[in-house]
Amino acid sequence: MPHEMSLDEVEAVARTAHAGQTDKAGQPYAEHLSAVAEGVRARGGGDELVAAAWLHDALEDGVLTEEWLDAAALTQRTKDVVRAMTKQPGEEVQAYARRILATPGARLVKAADLAHNADPHRLAALDEHTARRLTQKYAAMRKHLGLAPGD
Repeated sequence: MPHEMSLDEVEAVARTAHAGQTDKAGQPYAEHLSAVAEGVRARGGGDELVAAAWLHDALEDGVLTEEWLDAAALTQRTKDVVRAMTKQPGEEVQAYARRILATPGARLVKAADLAHNADPHRLAALDEHTARRLTQKYAAMRKHLGLAPGD
C-alpha cells in the first residue's frame, strides 16, 4: 500500500472535491469542513478523525465515490467514520444515529459537525423558517446521540 495520505493531502482532496459548493448561507463549503476538522481537534480527536472530518460529507454530497474511499490510502478507522457519517437516501434519523454511535470516533466527528451547523452566526445568515427548521433538526440529532449542549 502507498504511504498513508497526510492531513494536508486529505484537506486538498476535500477542498478540490467540494470546490464550487456553498453552504446554505452561501459560504464556500470548505469553510464548514475546516471548522469541523478544527472542532474534532479541539475535542481531542487525532489525525484519523480529523481526516474523517475533512471527508465527512464527500460521499453524501456525491463529490467522491465509495470506490474512491475504498482505494484511498486512509486508515480503516477514517473510512469507517466517513461511511458512518454518510446519511443514506430515505434513512431514518434513528438508524443514522445508531450507526454513528456504533462506529468508534464517529460521534465525536458528528458532534463537531453539529456544533458548527448550529453556530448562531451561521444560522443568522439564513431565513427564519430555515434557521428554525435546522435548529430543531440539529437538536433532535444531538438528543439521539446523547450530546449535551456544548459537546
